[in-house]
Amino acid sequence: MLDQFSRTELLFGKEAMEMLKNSRVAVFGIGGVGGYAVEALARSGVGTLDLIDDDRICLTNLNRQIFATRSTVGKYKVDVAEARVHDICPDTKVNTYKCFYMPDTADDFDFTQYDYIIDAIDTVTGKLEIVKRAKVLNIPVISSMGAGNKLDPTAFRVADIYDTKVCPLAKVMRYELRRLGIKDLKVVYSEEKPVRPIEDMEISCRNHCICPPGTARKCTVRRDIPGSNAFVPSVVGLIIAGEVIKDITRSTPERNDQYVH
Repeated sequence: MLDQFSRTELLFGKEAMEMLKNSRVAVFGIGGVGGYAVEALARSGVGTLDLIDDDRICLTNLNRQIFATRSTVGKYKVDVAEARVHDICPDTKVNTYKCFYMPDTADDFDFTQYDYIIDAIDTVTGKLEIVKRAKVLNIPVISSMGAGNKLDPTAFRVADIYDTKVCPLAKVMRYELRRLGIKDLKVVYSEEKPVRPIEDMEISCRNHCICPPGTARKCTVRRDIPGSNAFVPSVVGLIIAGEVIKDITRSTPERNDQYVH
């Protein structure tokens, strides 16, 4: 029967669509990268989404985050995301958590419930905790490396963390994961050397913070405030979503048979 996912089913097949419908994917961080991943997962028929982010939408998010509009400034990102997902597909189950994921909040989440985990957060400590827990439980996980201070969306690659190069965040993650004895991790990273942001205090969040009232982690306490644009984080998020969808569905004979001839 024709439905909103019929065009997707033409490529993946009915069995794969059922797998997506029955899958539960957790997205940690729904900003520039994670937001576009959520958008693609919802439009692809993933049945349950867990969205984890404690942040509110800020005016400076409008240049790159899909859930950020003038009308959503000041609202919690997970609340706006939930409403948008349900507008796309009312049947999708959405679980939201206004939480900054770190080791001290990790026990609030039951990773055994997830079929796939997306790490789209910024902090190394949080990223490592996600990966550690996913690996212990053998839950598939994909991690976003640095998307800030980048201008070339064609420079992003999907690779194992130990095969990455250039990306400063990937270098830190390689060191820490090796120290933890974690032998592999699928990541999306850029081979573009990061651009140095222009130092202009007139447009710096450091001196002119406009975070909405109630924001727990303001820009003024961040070590670095990266430059960003509309066309890099979105590409990373869509690449990640594509990898998740392919990994969930690739074992279906109906889909694989299409590539035999």
